Amino acid sequence: MKKLFGNGFLILLVIGLLAACGGGNAERSNGSSDGDKKVIRMATSADYEPFESIDESGEFVGFDIDLAQAIADELGYKLEITDMEFNGLIGALQSNKADMVLSGMNATEDRKKNVDFSKEYLPAHSTFIATPDKAIHSLEELEGKTIGVQLGSIQQEGIEKLKNEYNIEIKIVDKAPLLVQEILANKIDIAYVDKDVAKGYIEAEGLVGFDDPSTSVPGYAIAFPKGSELVDEVNKVLEQFKSDGTLQKLIDKWGLGE
Repeated sequence: MKKLFGNGFLILLVIGLLAACGGGNAERSNGSSDGDKKVIRMATSADYEPFESIDESGEFVGFDIDLAQAIADELGYKLEITDMEFNGLIGALQSNKADMVLSGMNATEDRKKNVDFSKEYLPAHSTFIATPDKAIHSLEELEGKTIGVQLGSIQQEGIEKLKNEYNIEIKIVDKAPLLVQEILANKIDIAYVDKDVAKGYIEAEGLVGFDDPSTSVPGYAIAFPKGSELVDEVNKVLEQFKSDGTLQKLIDKWGLGE
């Protein structure tokens, strides 16, 4: 009996030592591990063409998707993408459900209170879109109109500033494509969206646009949890991509900034 107990104890001790050794590499550089390759978890709201969407085969596609994959490849990570509501993206970073966010997110001062941002990788502009019969050509023509915006977007912040000045009624939706449905169903007069996103809606649905001249908005950047070590790593890659033409190739591929 003593011999049996001794062998069993030895086996348990070896298992315990192996488990302890295996647990040391569970997380590296704020990402998790997948065998020998590090994993970087990206969260996005895949309803914002041409930045991120899901194609007919169920694959993530778009400028942000390509940029994230290029960054992951450069740093030696395996990229894992999770789709969620835009308004929940910052919360995903704060609750350690994601390592970074690429989702057409503007690096606003308010957001910087809760997350860290990379350097901006693309400038941003806003556009009002509508059917031709409700087209506007100046901000004064917003008077008394119902304007739709996406929840949590920079456009929601912007329209709140214009609300009282032009007696605007605001309608907020969860996903950007719903704004076009609201326009076509005559439930709102105008939608207020990113300029590059607006181009796709204008072409697809025969809408018209008016670029907002009232404010300059912060550009797009990658968001990280506060204190993430990935910020410096990613910033170096973004600088490299700007200098070697990689970023411009992606901009041209997706027709941004035209």
